Amino acid sequence: MTETQLTLISHPLCPFVQRAAIVLLEKGVPFDRINVDLAAKPGWFLEISPTGKVPVLRVRQHDGTEAIIFESMAICEYLEESQGGTPMYPLDALARARHRGWVEFGTATLADAWQFLNATDRPSADAKQAAFRHRLQQLEAALGSGPYFNGAALGMVDAVCAPIFRYFDILDPAVSRSIFENLPRVSAWRNALALRRSVIDAVGSDYAERFRNHLRDHAALLAN
Repeated sequence: MTETQLTLISHPLCPFVQRAAIVLLEKGVPFDRINVDLAAKPGWFLEISPTGKVPVLRVRQHDGTEAIIFESMAICEYLEESQGGTPMYPLDALARARHRGWVEFGTATLADAWQFLNATDRPSADAKQAAFRHRLQQLEAALGSGPYFNGAALGMVDAVCAPIFRYFDILDPAVSRSIFENLPRVSAWRNALALRRSVIDAVGSDYAERFRNHLRDHAALLAN
């Protein structure tokens, strides 16, 4: 394995950054982390991020050359292929393909959750809450005995979905209760992920307050 120095270019609230951070932490890979202000993106960041988004992984190799990887799943796949530690995908090709499908599903689930969380009017909030809950019902049908998506081992689907569940640990419990009601497998999965060290350490200690401030700044209904 080629020795590398990894730097994760980040934002404190970005759920896509959290995916990469969870994979790095699960694999026990040392890395540096630099947060950028996405409201005032520095020039050096725009030079290395074609999309102007985080995460970006800066890879300095043993010969001194540097490579840039952007897009969260491209970063996670690189880490899976280049680093040691516990595999984040099943070894069986069919199971691995199935998990990659659920990774994509997780991204769509995040979009519904984010629009619900940031809704500023009741009709939009209700519609997005219903869409998010429907996706949770689909996950409920796909889950096994747990505690994680693929059973005893935490994997890539968990890394993708853990940041979604984190939001609902911060909100008023009454909001979360109505969304996760009668979803015992999803609820158990959510609880197991919340206790996982890599999930906890993927964000800063001030994450909850930053997220509440975000909701207030955007006049979201859930900020009240």
